[in-house]
Amino acid sequence: MFKIRNFEDNDNVRVVEELGAFKVIEYKRDLSVNHSTVQSAYYASRMNVRRRQLVCDVSLSNITVQAGAMQWMVGDVKATTGLKGLGDLIKKSFRGSVTKESAIKPEYTGSGILVLEPTYKHILLIDVDKWNGSIVVEDGLFLACESELQHKAVMRSNLSSATLGGEGLFNLGLFGHGVVALESYVPREELIEVELVNDELKIDGNMAIAWSGSLKFTVERSGKTLIGSAASGEGLVNVYRGTGKVLMVPVIQ
Repeated sequence: MFKIRNFEDNDNVRVVEELGAFKVIEYKRDLSVNHSTVQSAYYASRMNVRRRQLVCDVSLSNITVQAGAMQWMVGDVKATTGLKGLGDLIKKSFRGSVTKESAIKPEYTGSGILVLEPTYKHILLIDVDKWNGSIVVEDGLFLACESELQHKAVMRSNLSSATLGGEGLFNLGLFGHGVVALESYVPREELIEVELVNDELKIDGNMAIAWSGSLKFTVERSGKTLIGSAASGEGLVNVYRGTGKVLMVPVIQ
C-alpha cells in the first residue's frame, strides 16, 4: 500500500491529458531556480516552455518505455526486457538498428505507478485504434506505449522515399490496440491532422511526424514532368496515399 503526496495534488502541477494507462502532468513554473536563473525561468514559463512528465498506471496495462526513460516507480512494479527468446532478441536488435530506436525497450508490469524522466518537449497521447489500428512514427518520437501494441520496423514503399526524401529507409510502426506516448517539439495546439479517405496528401519537406500504417508513402515529383516540377519550384514532395491520418507540424524544426 502506498500514497503519493505533493505530486499531482501540488498547486504548481496540472494534468494536461489522460488516456488509457497514461497521464501527462505539467509544471506551471520552474521553482527550482536561483537569482541568476529566475528571469529566464519566468519567460520560459510564459512562452509555454515547461517541464512535463508521463505518469503510467501499470495496474491498467503493462507499459513499454524507451530505454533510460524511467525516473521512479512505486508499488508492485517490475521491470523486464520483454524478450521472448533468442529469435525475439535478434528481431528487436535488427529493428533497433534500422529505426534508430533502442533495440531493447524495457517492459514494466505489476500494479503500481511508473513515472518517466521530465522533459521540456510536449507529450502526445494517441489512441492507435483511431488510426486504423496502426501508426508509423518518425525517428526519436517514441516515449512509451501500452505493451499490447506490437512494434515493427516499417520499410518505406520505395527506395526513393529514403534517398530522395531525406528520410531513413525504416520507421517504427506500432500495430494493434492501445495508447502510445510521443515526444514532440511542437505542441498539440499547432499540429495539423489530415484525414484521408481514398485520397492523397503531398508535403514539401519532412513535416509529417506520424501517419497511419494503412497509408502508402512515396516521394514523387511535384509536377507530372521534370520541367513542370522545376517551374513550380518545389521539385520532390512526400506523398501519403490511401485511407488514414497524417499528423504534421506547421514548420520544419
